[in-house]
Amino acid sequence: MSAAALPLALVFALAGCSKAVVLNPAGDVAAQQGQLVITATLLMLVIIVPVIVLTLFFAWKYRQSNTANTEADYDPDWHHSTTLELVIWSVPLLIVIALGALTWIGTHKLDPYRPLDRISATKPLGDARPLEVQVVAMDWKWLFFYPEQGIATVNEVAAPVDRPIRFKLTSTSTMNAFYVPDLAGMIYAMPGMQTELNAVINHAGVYRGMASHYSGKGFSGMTFKFHGLAQADFDQWVAKAKAEGQQLDKAAYLRLAEPSERDPVQRFASVEAGLYNRVLNRCVEDGTMCMHQMMSIDAAGGVADARTHRENLSQPPQDVCTADGIAQASTQFDLGRAIRTATRE
Repeated sequence: MSAAALPLALVFALAGCSKAVVLNPAGDVAAQQGQLVITATLLMLVIIVPVIVLTLFFAWKYRQSNTANTEADYDPDWHHSTTLELVIWSVPLLIVIALGALTWIGTHKLDPYRPLDRISATKPLGDARPLEVQVVAMDWKWLFFYPEQGIATVNEVAAPVDRPIRFKLTSTSTMNAFYVPDLAGMIYAMPGMQTELNAVINHAGVYRGMASHYSGKGFSGMTFKFHGLAQADFDQWVAKAKAEGQQLDKAAYLRLAEPSERDPVQRFASVEAGLYNRVLNRCVEDGTMCMHQMMSIDAAGGVADARTHRENLSQPPQDVCTADGIAQASTQFDLGRAIRTATRE
């Protein structure tokens, strides 16, 4: 191989090591996002390429060493050109308008909260029912609940090909970001909040998932595998989890929530009812008030307001950190709010 051909061979070898996933994904949502990147790049090149070419041309033509172009040879007799000004300003303005319109349409069409309106460019949505997957970002692992199938997994997620997927995401302790490049764009997961991502996988295969937001020392190992499966293979995957896994209850979850790095895949055959909602509301531990109960109390004016407006109400419970206390407090504050509303009216 000649010395001149060696750099070219290295370029092609390095290109073969990269799948360019963003521009060639296996899911329709990611494919639309990749096409948006390509279209925006081509629009910008309409300006960039001519500017680069003309810059190099002028630098070459009017170089100091070019004896054929002395100051006497180049003596323009004009100081303004309306045509040139129109070209210089109108073309970039049109590009900016086109990019703005493209971005606005794409932002709304590819909103992660928006339900899918198609399976792919050639397949309509039909009556396909979304597969719900509840995601919990932990330190430093991923926990996936399948409420329809009644199972849960750690660092492994699967979905049937050409079936819409609705991810609901939260986190245990710190903000993180869920990202499967072949599936769709990145979406944040935050403690005490729930985000949503709608996507679909169109080709069977095993794809890489990751945490794309730094979350501590175990961040680099916070990866998982996303399996795109035919429906029959997905059913077998679920059956395997039910046959091999154990129960995921509150005690097992609290053990799992302890920080750990590079955890192996785990499967759970059953999940305690309401566990994901307890994770979302940050009240898995016994004696902890759930966030939605706390917000209900705050919306009713809080404990102090209830004591001020006691209209024939019994004393608020001294301890609302138990299931009975939460129910009693919620009932009392709802009643108190109704009475105060009626009094004001």
